[in-house]
Amino acid sequence: MNDVGKRLYQYATQFKRTILLSLFFLTIAAAAELTGPFIAKTMIDNHIIGIEQPWIEQEDGDVSYGGREYVRADRMDGEWSDEEEVNLLQIGLTYYFIEGAVAFDGERSFEDGELTITRGEEEAIYPAVPMSQTEIYQFFQQEIPFLLMLMGGYFILIIISAIFHYYQSFWLQTSANRIIKKMREDVFAKIHELPIQYFDGQPTGKIVSKITNDTEAIRELYVRVLATFFTSIIYMIGIFTALFFLDSRLALATLILVPILIIWMIVYRKFAGKYNRIIREKLSDINGRINENIQGMSIVQAFGREKEVSEEFEQLNQEHFKYNNKLLTLNAMTSFNLLNLFRNIGFVALIWYFGGGSIGVGMVFSLGVVYAFVDYLNRLFEPVNGIVNQLAQLEEARIAGERVFTLMDEPGIPLTGGQRSRFHGDVAFEDVSFAYEEDQLVLKHITFSAKKGETVAFVGHTGSGKSSIMNILFRFYDHQTGKITVDGIDIHTMTKQELREHMAIVLQDPFLFTGTIASNVSMNDPKISRQQIIEALEKVGASDLLRTLPNGIDEEVNEKGSTLSSGQRQLISFARALVFNPPILILDEATANIDTETEEVIQRALEVVKEGRTTFIIAHRLSTIREADQILVLNRGEIAEQGDHQQLMDVQGRYYHMYQLQKGAMRDPAS
Repeated sequence: MNDVGKRLYQYATQFKRTILLSLFFLTIAAAAELTGPFIAKTMIDNHIIGIEQPWIEQEDGDVSYGGREYVRADRMDGEWSDEEEVNLLQIGLTYYFIEGAVAFDGERSFEDGELTITRGEEEAIYPAVPMSQTEIYQFFQQEIPFLLMLMGGYFILIIISAIFHYYQSFWLQTSANRIIKKMREDVFAKIHELPIQYFDGQPTGKIVSKITNDTEAIRELYVRVLATFFTSIIYMIGIFTALFFLDSRLALATLILVPILIIWMIVYRKFAGKYNRIIREKLSDINGRINENIQGMSIVQAFGREKEVSEEFEQLNQEHFKYNNKLLTLNAMTSFNLLNLFRNIGFVALIWYFGGGSIGVGMVFSLGVVYAFVDYLNRLFEPVNGIVNQLAQLEEARIAGERVFTLMDEPGIPLTGGQRSRFHGDVAFEDVSFAYEEDQLVLKHITFSAKKGETVAFVGHTGSGKSSIMNILFRFYDHQTGKITVDGIDIHTMTKQELREHMAIVLQDPFLFTGTIASNVSMNDPKISRQQIIEALEKVGASDLLRTLPNGIDEEVNEKGSTLSSGQRQLISFARALVFNPPILILDEATANIDTETEEVIQRALEVVKEGRTTFIIAHRLSTIREADQILVLNRGEIAEQGDHQQLMDVQGRYYHMYQLQKGAMRDPAS
């Protein structure tokens, strides 16, 4: 977890400016918002309940009542006697006028012209006179300007808070989107650095799931979890600071929430991590199964396996559902209900602490302080609730991060910008042996050479090693012993990119990407012009294809070129090889899936593409390689026969029999 957290943090630090800016805005917004209860406390204590402050009789006072004038004690200088002091005390909705000082405050009652104050075992009785609304308004009237000023200030703070909240949210989410954009680019780039062996052992759907679903889960970490945690922590710091200003003892008591929250997160992570790991794996399996069945839908339907495939998928989906339910149960147990329990306990403690003063326990506080504490306590549970509600997303993102970083830690070869001058085209294999798996050689002591412009063909039964020779020449895999050279240079001394830059391949089943015919021929290389694309297509005999398409080379191509025939796809792949003008060309059974009529077009295209290049052909149809300069007959990874067509026919060995079988004319050895 520490490593995952550290790497997620490292991604965030790449955009620390905007993140710090958003946190600065958040701090201002929080400070403006959290000032509200203090303003409310001031309004209540100083200007609403404040009229219960002692009033002192004085000439030219602020308030006139009963033919006498008074000034609030907290707004005058100097001292006064108890005889000059009067008090206004409220019971229910009625205020009472008391001549003289009041010794203490507590529970109040009024009966038969006397106001009684009780606190514990203490009791004080004062003569009192009820006041009318008009009379009490005289005392309130001078507070109105102060109240309006404070309300105006509070409104301005709300506006400031809203503005800074907007920019805080905007910059934080912008930063989060930039982080995940960078991560996705890094993951996708890493895919291109991985060796072919990695893809042999990983279903496509699982890899796609890591790039899409897992990075999306991490995006939620930065967009929602990060924002919630930062906001919640800043608000909690602000609220605890405010609580300490109000009363340090009660603030210390509320700090118990912090260790409870930390323990809560540790316990939650222990269980949620296990469930999330399984859920992510099952989701990958589901994606892999969906991808596999979509690609093989024609086979599934042809063999009537729809029901069985659906049952297998349902089983996977059921397992995913089961662990999702376990996680939901955990979330239900440890989120809202548990939080409400702590909230209610907090309010009970608050009532006891504040309300107990009237019966001799706790402390007596002003109504403004009580209001502020209740407000802050309510606000305190909002960020706590936010953190708790995001724990599930945090764990999901952490597990997704583990999976993504596991992929990014796979050994690969970084893409380099190095370039070599164009190859002459001389290729030599010197005693080369190769195994996909240790001690299981698929190529044994292969030795041959090809000069510039020569065509070398490989024939043999399935599993004889034809494609393996191409794989190690292209360095999709590296051979274990022997040496392969291009123009006398060992291919292991150059990077894979330097080697492949001067080579091209045409596959048996050509792969076309979503885009246009032009983008598939040029592979979006800006150095290749439209005119070069058109000329390459015409040279390989694709003129008829271009004429039949409404948009010519700008015709849209679906995934894998499903709207084109196999012959048309092959012509496009030939044009792709031609336009890149490689000195070395590999044709991997390029005519194996072509009908006889189309084969003639392909053969003409083949001759155009081969011109002036060193060409290696893996062939099933021996009729297509009669003009090859060399034909290597492979058997169980070894070269069984070697020579041109006529030489091998004269020997009447393996090649001879394969050729006769294909022609269906074993009786005619001269052919």
